[in-house]
Amino acid sequence: MLSRFRDWLFDGGGGPDNVPERVRDAIRAQQERSEILIGWTQLLIVLLVTALYQGTAMAEGTVQDEFSLELTVLFTYAAFCVVRIVLAHARRLARWMLYVSVIVDIALLMALIWTFHLKYAQSAAFYLKAPTLFYVFLFIALRALRFEARFVVFTGIVAAAGWAGLTFYAASGLGGPPNVTHNYVEYMTSTALLVGAEVDKMIAILLATAVLALAISRARHLLVRSVSEGVAAHDLSRFFDPGVAARIRGAEMSIRAGEGELRDVAILTVDLRGFTRLSTELQPDEVMKLLQNYQHRVCPLIVAAGGSIDKFLGDGILASFGAVTPSPTAAADALRAAEAVMEAATAWAAERRAAGLPPLDIGLAASSGRVVFGAVGDGERLEFTVIGDAVNFASKLEKHNKVERTRAITDGATYALAERQGYRPAAPLERRPGRQVGGVGESVDILVLAA
Repeated sequence: MLSRFRDWLFDGGGGPDNVPERVRDAIRAQQERSEILIGWTQLLIVLLVTALYQGTAMAEGTVQDEFSLELTVLFTYAAFCVVRIVLAHARRLARWMLYVSVIVDIALLMALIWTFHLKYAQSAAFYLKAPTLFYVFLFIALRALRFEARFVVFTGIVAAAGWAGLTFYAASGLGGPPNVTHNYVEYMTSTALLVGAEVDKMIAILLATAVLALAISRARHLLVRSVSEGVAAHDLSRFFDPGVAARIRGAEMSIRAGEGELRDVAILTVDLRGFTRLSTELQPDEVMKLLQNYQHRVCPLIVAAGGSIDKFLGDGILASFGAVTPSPTAAADALRAAEAVMEAATAWAAERRAAGLPPLDIGLAASSGRVVFGAVGDGERLEFTVIGDAVNFASKLEKHNKVERTRAITDGATYALAERQGYRPAAPLERRPGRQVGGVGESVDILVLAA
């Protein structure tokens, strides 16, 4: 039992268990920031106390007007705080330094209290009534900022031991007559020493430490859970569109499959030409690197224009505008995204030619219409998606690029809607009216975004 307590107190036991290393790293980063806050708080305290000593008149009763040992203690502590802050900012505070820091904190505080009987030319029992002892509780509470109960416990034990040392010094007669008494009134109205009262103070220090350590221990479980969920949410945000992730986090009730909302949206489908053939000629890792390069170029442009990546379909990308969050400019945003993607595609092809690699082209299509946006799945695994004619139509339009020998197209209705929403093309677009698109019953007016 004793060895387990020792491990918990000194060797890092009681830390976050059964959590991934990335969660531990996040907690350590939080603790490093806490140490910086602790250092600056300690320095602020010592500066305030020093200003108090310098700016107020000495209490009546002193016979040693030139005595200034307390200022030496305060300046020493200030220098120690500065060193500690520098190490904290440099992330160079080793665990053993934290324990040494606690010992130095308490030792300097006790040294400051010890000087009072010299300053006022009294026996050592005099300093036992100094209200400066209350700073002990501040030092204990400061350690709670790190969210590790072991440092709170260690500080409380060192503080109680320090006060026990001061009490022993006073009772031993080394600092003058101890004037030990058992009379509480005499103790309160003189410099007499009541051992029971000093034991009471030590018990109060230890009990306050225990309560605070228990609270920190419980809070630490919440911290680990919170950090774990935060890291998980960050990781999941890489798999979900940010808007969808925010919707999940902000949902007041559990999201269930089969729940959806009608949305007037624009749909953008993007496809990497020739990728299927190329994937059979390259090594698997080369295929994935190529796909990652393609998506790295395209996806940020879609998101920057206000789109949401609905899903990746191999080398295809399905994006929606105005689905996750309703937008009055969904069609215009989709066509702006299409322009940006095609510009990036042209630049990418030029880069590959310059590198002696076969150029790859990108095809896309944009459509608009009313869809259902919501969660689908079996209850255990859900996926937010858009469902409707506009989605299917966009897919058919993208395939129709091959018929038209174009790279990017949209339909006349979507283009007209985008114009009403403020879209203006960089150059006049070619209109091809009355086209027959595979799988679509009626003829379609085609606008060529990129030939």
